[in-house]
Amino acid sequence: MAPYESDDAVGAARDEDPRSGRRKAARYAVPVAVVGVAAATIGLVPALADSGDPDLPRISAQQLLNKIAKSDVQQLSGTVKISTDLGLPDLGGLEKGLLSGAGRGGSGDDSADPQAKLTELVTGTHTLRVAADGPDRQKLSLLESGAEYSLIHDGKDVWGYDSKSNQVHHSTAAGSGKDRRAEPSATPEDFAAEALKSVDDTTSVTVDGTAHVAGRDAYKLLIQPRQSGTTVGAISIAVDAKTGLPLKFTLTPKSGGAAVLDAGFTQVSFARPAASTFDFTPPKGAKVTEDHDGAKAPEHAPGHGGGLAGGLEGKGGPKVLGKGWTSVATFDTGAQGGLPTGSRGGDLGGFLGSLGEKVSGKFGKGTVFSTRLVNALITDDGKVYAGAVTKDALVKAADAEK
Repeated sequence: MAPYESDDAVGAARDEDPRSGRRKAARYAVPVAVVGVAAATIGLVPALADSGDPDLPRISAQQLLNKIAKSDVQQLSGTVKISTDLGLPDLGGLEKGLLSGAGRGGSGDDSADPQAKLTELVTGTHTLRVAADGPDRQKLSLLESGAEYSLIHDGKDVWGYDSKSNQVHHSTAAGSGKDRRAEPSATPEDFAAEALKSVDDTTSVTVDGTAHVAGRDAYKLLIQPRQSGTTVGAISIAVDAKTGLPLKFTLTPKSGGAAVLDAGFTQVSFARPAASTFDFTPPKGAKVTEDHDGAKAPEHAPGHGGGLAGGLEGKGGPKVLGKGWTSVATFDTGAQGGLPTGSRGGDLGGFLGSLGEKVSGKFGKGTVFSTRLVNALITDDGKVYAGAVTKDALVKAADAEK
């Protein structure tokens, strides 16, 4: 007998939740920033799963959703593997340069700025160490070859430190407590929270067995779109059977192959971290940059609205077309001609144009730039349409506005 119950929880997810009143369980919200012509996502690599599935009591999808909602883990420490496979072309590091300049206007002389530094997670494989002791104390460390970047939130202070350049970025959190998280989203719990924000009749939610993740017994929650036209295949969330904490988050594209996003602990402990974990004093001789605008999570991180469209809000007020998995965000760049032109921009425009596919429709002409998950259409009159949808869906959305 299977130790789980695989049932559709779309309707049931609208029931009362003991933690938040009325909660909807979720279509996936793609954490993404559209930078010029590129759409980028951040994701986490598969956790190391133990062999053999644990024998756990039966549970329905609604019960598992409730378990996640009631989870209240305040202390933890662990290691997370990070990898992203968007299928971007090898640009010799150019894509990292474009993305790192997207965060706060691209302050290239401040290597400790978290909004620029953490854009490195959009490509390649990385290792993170994370720790938390309540809502006001967190630490995230990005381990690199011979160096380390740390982001420390301790009360009202938020410190970013790049050991390679010996630079420090200091800001003050606008508030404290559960309503103010200064650290960026970087764990399976963060991504799962986005995925479980809202579900409607465009989504199927089921329980898909059990697993061992980072030495813990877990249930697997499976989220699948019912709509055609989306590039998302499925989302799998491994949920700790005891605490309800998401331990692993995996997003696979409809095109198949390796996961685009995969978030997982390879080691986790729920013991309280030592208080010294969150202590930080700028090293002697370090260059310290004070950020008087206050701590802000990276603009590409989850938590800035409902999904791709919500994540773009604040960048000139995008309009959202459609709903559910096939929603498309559109905004006007204000640049006629679409891609960069002119004495310097012409070469760049030609180069970028060679990476895209020319399309046309009622909207006119434009270029589609594709990844394995997020696609973006830039029209010749300067409009951008972006979403986790197919090329045809983008063209259809652009045509619908005409």
